[in-house]
Amino acid sequence: MRPIYRSGTSPVPGEPLSTPSGRHVVVDLETTGLSPRQGHRIIEIGAVAVEGCAVVDEFSTLIDPGVPIPMTVQAIHGITDEMLEGRPKPEEALPRFSAFIAGGVLVAHNAAFEVTFLRHEFARLGLGLPYPHVCTLEMSRRRLPRLPDYTLETVYLHLFPDADFLRQTHRALDDARMTAKIWLKMAGG
Repeated sequence: MRPIYRSGTSPVPGEPLSTPSGRHVVVDLETTGLSPRQGHRIIEIGAVAVEGCAVVDEFSTLIDPGVPIPMTVQAIHGITDEMLEGRPKPEEALPRFSAFIAGGVLVAHNAAFEVTFLRHEFARLGLGLPYPHVCTLEMSRRRLPRLPDYTLETVYLHLFPDADFLRQTHRALDDARMTAKIWLKMAGG
């Protein structure tokens, strides 16, 4: 099974796309809603750096974008406005995250969502996001066509049926760790 890269080129010239070689940064975001075009913002970033087949680093931060979190969204991830008080603003957190992902291939479950938000937030600060990305959601739909759905939880439990799994809310770093395991398993790591 070959990963799906969205950039038109191999992230490492001359290397095949079939294994997680080089640096991959598995990212998950929590946001105030579903669309940056509607003013929704990133409020948490969780990321796991993978080199070869090993996790080598992690990044996690809450972000205070200065906008309220709707109650319906708080119910999904459990992040409240009070939790964001005193946390870094996007102007501080996003350049740190940009340095963390530098030169890597981004990996995410539903990468279109994550990359859209990251591009929007980076553009607000005059930063670019020139990195290719891989979507484990697309990979799982191709590789596991008979699953009842392709949520992160369903794919994870299918690939790791003996895993201890109890999750009540979506949080970025935990979801990034799960996605990293899915990525490594499906990419042949």
